[in-house]
Amino acid sequence: MGGATGLLTAGFVVALAVLGVMAVILVRSVTSARDERARVIRAELDEAREQARRIRSEAEAEARDRVREAEERAARTRAQTDEEHTAARGRIDEHRAELEARESRLSERERRLDEELRRLADARREVDRRSALLDRRERELSRLDEERLVVLEAAAGLTAEEARAEIVAEIENQAKREAALLVRDIEKEARKNGEARARKIITLAIQRLATEQTTESVVSVVHLPSDDMKGRVIGREGRNIRAFETVTGVNLIIDDTPEAVLLSCFDPVRREIARLTLEKLVLDGRIHPHRIEEVYEASRAEVDQLCVRAGEDALVDVGVTDMHPELVTLLGQLRYRTSYGQNVLKHLVESAHLAGMMAAELGLDVRLLKRCALLHDIGKALTHEVEGSHALIGAEIARRYGESDDVVHAIEAHHNEVEVRTVEAVLTQAADAISGGRPGARRESLEAYVERLQRLEEIARANEGVEKVFAMQAGREVRVMVKPEAVDDVQAQVIARDIAKRVEEELTYPGQIRVTVIRESRATETAR
Repeated sequence: MGGATGLLTAGFVVALAVLGVMAVILVRSVTSARDERARVIRAELDEAREQARRIRSEAEAEARDRVREAEERAARTRAQTDEEHTAARGRIDEHRAELEARESRLSERERRLDEELRRLADARREVDRRSALLDRRERELSRLDEERLVVLEAAAGLTAEEARAEIVAEIENQAKREAALLVRDIEKEARKNGEARARKIITLAIQRLATEQTTESVVSVVHLPSDDMKGRVIGREGRNIRAFETVTGVNLIIDDTPEAVLLSCFDPVRREIARLTLEKLVLDGRIHPHRIEEVYEASRAEVDQLCVRAGEDALVDVGVTDMHPELVTLLGQLRYRTSYGQNVLKHLVESAHLAGMMAAELGLDVRLLKRCALLHDIGKALTHEVEGSHALIGAEIARRYGESDDVVHAIEAHHNEVEVRTVEAVLTQAADAISGGRPGARRESLEAYVERLQRLEEIARANEGVEKVFAMQAGREVRVMVKPEAVDDVQAQVIARDIAKRVEEELTYPGQIRVTVIRESRATETAR
């Protein structure tokens, strides 16, 4: 109704505005044509009244329509509100019913919980009663055990500690047997897969490398054009030979050997310098103390140059570069050094090739392995000047001249004087053993050989149950005969392992030594 009233008011305002306009027009036109103006004004006034009536009727109709729409919206809103109120009341009733059900369940749970608590209390009392009964029984059993232990000790003639010691010994022996069986099975499985590959790698490396066999000693022979030259070498009252030995530090031996003299010295470089010096003096013919000194200095410079060249040739042969000049010189000096008759420089080159081949087969750094093997005996160049093991001396030299930690460790550990920690050190040991242990590579004195064989047999005989021991194949294999009634198959495996371990710890030998334990059982009957 408020909207309709507003529309009516707007219509009246518009009508009044129109009347005002018409009145102004009428006033203006009075002077010219009052009657005409009056007629026109009346017509316009009528028209304005008709327009005002139409506007009023349209406004009233529009107001009625809006009022009707508002009433309809209000009715719909009331109906929707009633529906929501009804739904909310239904949900409230459902929640109330659910709460009542929950309260009922909680009450039931509380009742059950009270019953469980009563049962637990009864069970606790029963447990306490049984615990007390068990305590009494345990005390009774302890008393009976003590009495039985006293009776058993009296019957067996052993105390509890002695019986326990025997049981521990029996269990320990059984554990050793089981461990030996397990180790044997594991070794069989490992050998099945690993022995073939290891044999293939080492065999290929050895087959691909072929070097000449050399046997050198601490004596060099210098040939003379005639026996008359011996007198000139000796000089008046022996002054030439004394000057030669003083300058070179080498013993000059002149005996009945025709057209030859001997040079004896444990330093191979010094012996080589003396040999070149004597050869040049004999070729020149002028032999006196001053000339000996001049030729000696020239020969020493020549040998130093030969050492450097030999070291460089070894590096080129192996394929190793970027090495300190002092290390190259020390390598070259090993050209004149032998170990058990094997030339050390050739041994190093051979070991480097072997290590490189094995590294290539295993997918390791070939250059690093060659460097480790080439330098592993570098300390032998200074063993006559510095005290100590050549492995530790060589490691210190390599560390001083900037070699990597892997190379230094391989050098110091190749004789197990330092615990092996890297694969490179293991392969360096393997290459060294292959080069030094192959047939014909080295020789040793008869006394050391015999002593090693005797020590091998002593180690084998020290085991219980051993009947006979035979050292075979120049000490590279030991065969042990055991008593079959005292040693079974498992114990034979244990004896072989113990002997091999003691040999590794107590003896120094090239290559490897195979230990074979033989247990033979014979059954004999006579047919009558």
